[in-house]
Amino acid sequence: MSEFVLEQQNEAAQEQQKPKEMIRRLVWKICVATLILMAIGSATRVMNAGLACPDWPLCYGELVPAKQMNFQVFLEWFHRLDASLIGLSAIALAILSWWHRRSLPNWLPWASLFSLFLIVFQGVLGGLTVTELLRFDIVTAHLATALLFFITLLVIGTALAPYQGTGTVGKLPWVSLTAAVLVYLQSLLGALVGSRWALHQCFGGSQLCAVMYSHIGGVVPPTVATLAVVFLSLRTPALHPALRQLAKITAGLLVLQILLGVATFKLHLQVEPLTVSHQLIGACLLGTLVIFTVLSLRDLALSRGINVYSSDVTATTSVDGVNL
Repeated sequence: MSEFVLEQQNEAAQEQQKPKEMIRRLVWKICVATLILMAIGSATRVMNAGLACPDWPLCYGELVPAKQMNFQVFLEWFHRLDASLIGLSAIALAILSWWHRRSLPNWLPWASLFSLFLIVFQGVLGGLTVTELLRFDIVTAHLATALLFFITLLVIGTALAPYQGTGTVGKLPWVSLTAAVLVYLQSLLGALVGSRWALHQCFGGSQLCAVMYSHIGGVVPPTVATLAVVFLSLRTPALHPALRQLAKITAGLLVLQILLGVATFKLHLQVEPLTVSHQLIGACLLGTLVIFTVLSLRDLALSRGINVYSSDVTATTSVDGVNL
């Protein structure tokens, strides 16, 4: 009899976990699509394709401008297509989160609404970049909102992931949070340099050199903070293997990002794949720090007996087949 009761309880628990698992997988898929979207957006800018479609939301008044289609038009058109699919996915995320809210953490429906707000606002900014002819402040805000949307999705996905901390993180959550904020701000400086073509203008006639050198000098604080995360992670005993692995990935991304930045500067933005890769690796570095921060905060909360990020505490340590 007791075995039957336990079996029924296990089945009920599994049924309760299904919505959470479904939403978690959806969030990670949107994360990947958003990363691709930012890479395409960067390619659109460096290839001077931002105004390849002169109208918005259609392109030459059509859903698919077959007659006008060339590489630049395709970049801008595909960028809008990816953004539309992400927008529909964000709507689905919000609906699913509210529909299954009784079996989900209380914060999840509100977080899904916030992500939906960000993607709608992102769409408005995308339209303004075209109608305002790539005005630099709107272009910069466009990327800033995309990164914030990306961060929100990463927080949701990581908070829903099964994870059991070791309680040894110490001050690592706050160091990694500081590093993530600094990398985000540095990304905005990079967006400003790109949207104002500051590097070209500085080399061409000593204009906007202050903007360019602010981005170059701004490398120091996030680099120091990121190195502090790596150093403390490697020195912390009994740190969770997932956090240690994330720290090593962070170190690799940081080195690669600096090398790409130097190469981009030396080549005067003449090699478009390098410029796109520089922004893409920057987003990956930011995302890795965000994941590290959320997991370490969960570790800290669990060590204090507080379950903040998840509706349950589980000893399972894998996410989509990746050991945590």
